Parts: sequence; C-alpha cells; structure tokens
Amino acid sequence: MTSPTATPTASGLKAGSVLEIRDLHVTVGDGDDAKEILRGVDLTVRGGETHAIMGPNGSGKSTLAYSIAGHPKYTITGGTVTLDGEDVLAMTVDERARAGLFLAMQYPVEVPGVSVSNFLRTAATAVTGEAPKLRTWVKDVRTEMAALEMDSAFAERNVNEGFSGGEKKRHEILQMRLLKPKMAILDETDSGLDVDALRIVSEGVNRAKADSPVGVLLITHYTRILRYIKPDFVHVFVAGRVVEEGGPELAQKLEDEGYAAYVKDSAEQAAVEKTASEKTALEATQQ
Repeated sequence: MTSPTATPTASGLKAGSVLEIRDLHVTVGDGDDAKEILRGVDLTVRGGETHAIMGPNGSGKSTLAYSIAGHPKYTITGGTVTLDGEDVLAMTVDERARAGLFLAMQYPVEVPGVSVSNFLRTAATAVTGEAPKLRTWVKDVRTEMAALEMDSAFAERNVNEGFSGGEKKRHEILQMRLLKPKMAILDETDSGLDVDALRIVSEGVNRAKADSPVGVLLITHYTRILRYIKPDFVHVFVAGRVVEEGGPELAQKLEDEGYAAYVKDSAEQAAVEKTASEKTALEATQQ
C-alpha cells in the first residue's frame, strides 16, 4: 500500500481540509534535561479520512497530539505542521481552535464553577466568532446529548467535576459534534470505557464523519475502538516516529503479533544512529 503521506484522498471520501506534518521533532524539558520525544514525524491527514496511530506506551503518540494542539510543555525543535497551507506552529492555542483543530483529551480536566452549557456556548462563540442563536443552540445541544445518551441535567453540572471516565469522554465527543472542527485529534478516547460507553462514543465520532468532511487522527493502543470507527490508514508509532503504515489489516496484525518486533527494530536503529552520531562528533574534534 502506498504511504498515505503521498496518496490522494481516499476513494469515495468528500474533499476537505489537509493537515500536513513534516519532519516534526519535539522535546520535553529544558537545558540538560531536555529529551527528544518526536524524532522526525511525517503524516498527512485529509478531510474525510480516518488515521489510526497505534503504538506501545511511551512511544510519543500523545506528544504528537499535544504538540499539534500547542501545549506549552512541548518544544518544537524542527519540522512543520500546516492546516490548509497555514502554519499551525505560528498560531496560538486559540487560533488553532478557530482554524479548525480539535483535541479530545485522554485526561480531560475539571473546570469548577463553569457549567457544561456555558462552557459549550462560550467555546462555540470563541471558535466561530459569534454567539450561536440561543433557540437553535439549545435544540442542537439537547439533540447531541440525547444521541450520546447523556441526561439533560448533565448540562448544568460543572465541567468534568465528579464525572466518571465515560461521562468525560462523552463530553469530549459532545464538544466535537457541536464545534464541528476540520480536524479532530482523539487521544486515547477509548481508555477507561466499558463496552457500552465505547460504542456510544464511537457512534458520535461516526456521525461527525457522516455529517462533514472532518479528518480524524485516532490515537490508541488497542484495536477494539477500530471495530466501531473504521480507519482508512493505520500508522505504527514507535520511539517518536512512524515505523510502518498500512490499511485496516495492519491493525489486525498488531492485535495478533503486538509491537515487540517494531520495538526491537527501532532500538537497533537508534543504536546505529547513536554510533554514527558519536563517530561524526569524534571526527569533528579531530579536524
């Protein structure tokens, strides 16, 4: 299968926006404590496509998500990220949201004193630049909450305060449905969900895909969510880079065989690169 970094939009999918990541390098920490997490990521996600990023713990999957979103913990040391040709890395976090990027967090934070209803309407106003018409907005919120099997009283609760894991993830997908992003990054949305909650959340994502040409970057360890949200492309992520790409069949291979072979190959490659780097540095000091 040809790499999705170079292919046209998948057959039958609606044209939409394009998120392009080129040779992205990211570190965490400062000075001598800085550690490189992403080591040259190349990826293209087009509107209407669903890309699954799969890999073991500590491989850098969440770092990729938060770096795209603009989390200040992560430092971009090289590479580019563009959305429809616009430089994402030059944007502030709120500008990225207004440009059409959305991140569903693995660990959504509590916002005491702010109700879900106020939060959602304020977010929609910030993203679109104008407050949604109240009557239409209330109807839309109720419709989407019902589809996600959320009680209407949920809207008056404080954001994520006292929420179960399933309620937090449903709230993330509720935001996605109402804000209608161009690109949705779902960071381990399946973690902590029972079978019923996983189905409900996945159906919400699938409705978004059916309603609009949203591009989806789905980060996960496991294949169970991919039984509900069918990926067009699967990328194996190990040691801060994409080490293999393929179609849905690659996810099944990972389910059957795990990541051990990829981790071994990556460790061997890293050792070769380290030796070459040390040799180059030594030669430089001898000149």
